[in-house]
Amino acid sequence: MRKYLVVVDKSRAQILARFANFIIDRAIITVIFFAFGAIAALTYNLTDNDFLLKIVYKMSEINRFLDILITSLIYFLYTFLIEYFSNGRSIGKYITGTKVICIDGTEPTFNDYLIRNISRLVPFDTLSFFGENGWHDKWSETRVINIKNYQAEIQAKSEIEALGEKEIA
Repeated sequence: MRKYLVVVDKSRAQILARFANFIIDRAIITVIFFAFGAIAALTYNLTDNDFLLKIVYKMSEINRFLDILITSLIYFLYTFLIEYFSNGRSIGKYITGTKVICIDGTEPTFNDYLIRNISRLVPFDTLSFFGENGWHDKWSETRVINIKNYQAEIQAKSEIEALGEKEIA
């Protein structure tokens, strides 16, 4: 169990920012699917190789359950990899100025990101962030914070702690 820092709670991202993160990241996934289809068509037109085009056709004919499963897996991979390799920031989080950190103020580990993103596979997790915290935040002991607010809180705390100390010239 991690120590909970109040400054993390004070800097939590607003619900609208979190919703924007979700919408932007879902739009990115849609663009990835369209790009794959365009690349398949282009490859077929340029090389007469229909391998990728057959994949696109097979994907368009699968049942709804398998479609949801594949889309969820791709979304999992996208969010996990991008958050892990960009230190807690997806494209949506870059745009909204937010970031994932642990409740103790440290950077999440590989396991934290893994738990966070596996938790997203739970049905209705997407709606859970409309409450106080999303389930994937709670279960991974992470929070999405507004970076500017967090840095301002940390700076203010540092300045308060520095009061009364002698300055060495």
